[in-house]
Amino acid sequence: MAELTLVIGNKNYSSWSLRPWLAMKQADLDFSEIRIPLDTPNTHREIRYYSPSGRVPVLLHDNLTIWESWAICEYIVENFAPQLLPGDRQARAFARSVSLEMHAGFYHLRQKMPMDCRNRFPGEGMNPDVHTDITRVKEIWYNCRHQFGENGPFLFGEFSLADAMFAPVVSRFITYDVPLTDSEKAYTETIWQLPAMQEWLNAASQEVEIISHP
Repeated sequence: MAELTLVIGNKNYSSWSLRPWLAMKQADLDFSEIRIPLDTPNTHREIRYYSPSGRVPVLLHDNLTIWESWAICEYIVENFAPQLLPGDRQARAFARSVSLEMHAGFYHLRQKMPMDCRNRFPGEGMNPDVHTDITRVKEIWYNCRHQFGENGPFLFGEFSLADAMFAPVVSRFITYDVPLTDSEKAYTETIWQLPAMQEWLNAASQEVEIISHP
């Protein structure tokens, strides 16, 4: 087992797994992964072997077990990749705030537009509550880019944990064909075309065969 091991769910569906996985890839960390298919009779037992919460993702580092996406991301920043949070104090505080808002909120968007990387459902799931969540996401993106994004194409210029936290939302916007402005499309394309994101998507596209033929 490598020094760092990330336990994740299906790449097609597990938005929480994508977040630390993408952050670790963008930080160019060497890690192995253990993928546990979700929604099978053995899922909970298999995850509980690694995680006290019974949920993915889980990071294993030496004799430590770190669970919850944001806790994993913060651990990576503290121990391996400080560049994943902006150096400027104001930008760093803003990045943490919007990341944790994403972590804790947007219930309607999550429920009505679940992550499904390999399929397309234009217009499905939209209702007034989802629209309110989407409007808030767009507001966050605008504020980050307008105030802190002058030095690059990401929310805070350079790639940060905030981009990792919103990557599953980018996937949702593409899956459900959410109407976007030109600047919003540019940001989604920036995330979608990351080599690491493409690696995740390619693996997700192959999971049907992996799961159907164990």
